[in-house]
Amino acid sequence: MPVKPINTSLNDRVSAFAKAGSILAQYLQSSGSDIDINKDLWTVTINQTLLLAEQKNSWFTRDNLLFALEQWSQALTVENLNNWLTPYHLDSVSPQKVAVIAAGNIPMVGFHDVLCIILTGHFAQIKTSSNDDVLLPLMLQLATAETPSLKDSYEFTSERLTDFDAVIATGSNNTSRYFEHYFGKKPNIIRKNRNSIAILTGNETREELIALSDDVFLFFGLGCRSVSHLKVPTGYNFDAFFNAMFEKRELINYIKYSNNYDYNKAVYLMSEFKLLDNEFLIMKEENDSYSSPIASLGYSFYENEEEIMAEIKAKSDNLQCVVTTTAMQNVLKPVVEELAAPQLVDFGTTQMPKLNDYADGVDTVHFLVTLT
Repeated sequence: MPVKPINTSLNDRVSAFAKAGSILAQYLQSSGSDIDINKDLWTVTINQTLLLAEQKNSWFTRDNLLFALEQWSQALTVENLNNWLTPYHLDSVSPQKVAVIAAGNIPMVGFHDVLCIILTGHFAQIKTSSNDDVLLPLMLQLATAETPSLKDSYEFTSERLTDFDAVIATGSNNTSRYFEHYFGKKPNIIRKNRNSIAILTGNETREELIALSDDVFLFFGLGCRSVSHLKVPTGYNFDAFFNAMFEKRELINYIKYSNNYDYNKAVYLMSEFKLLDNEFLIMKEENDSYSSPIASLGYSFYENEEEIMAEIKAKSDNLQCVVTTTAMQNVLKPVVEELAAPQLVDFGTTQMPKLNDYADGVDTVHFLVTLT
């Protein structure tokens, strides 16, 4: 079915999403004083939505939800949106219906895809995950508050997707096989499992290692940008690392995290694995995989920089981010620049992607522009 011409200009769409960012910023900055009718109504709406999100998915804690809102409040400004979109030729886009199958592992993980689709002038057909089905509608409600015509640019559906021109689907390695079978004949971006790693040298400052604790523990490590594996030099002393991770020790008081810690520790002990443990984080030597269950991290040793460069090149399809020092980033850049992914990032910044930090290194906006 042909898509009707989008009845908003690019400036309208940018302004609408910048308005959403502004509302989020006001909500986050509100102290309860300086009462404003409109602000108060949005406060009630956002509070109710966050409460519902927590009830539907107990991994979505209040702190993690607020962190996600904070990142989008900073990203959604007129300046940021225009700077992001300026390199692309959006004036020649012929509207297409683009289906989005969103993941639900961390809050609003599918919003970037929806944002790309609408801003480029396409129509978004959105299928949310049952684990995260109230936050995306909230973001679009904020964006359409002063631009109601933007509502003609998207729809939510719980039905089987049949009428679409292209698809962006995010899931696991298992679901990707289904996606490939069902959507393979249409233009598509299909994302599989990826993990992020940190490369330590032993010379990190305490501040860098504390920042790394955010990369490990934000969203309970459930994101593809969450660090799930450490590469450390042979003979590495983990004392400084564990001392820095201790900053997040309160996580063990969260029942779901605690249950996962107890379960995974029991499984590892029964399997007679050699473990490092600080009573809320389990470390296990792992050479075959970068993935780790909740409350645990894998680690492996390296002998030299050449070994690291060869491994990243060989396993780039499994990597989203590599967290390391500036000096190590400079060493790795010649290799990484030849690859679509991973992305080299500073300590503490994995969950702070910029608008042009595309998942899997696939330029979503370029994909959408070239649909026509």
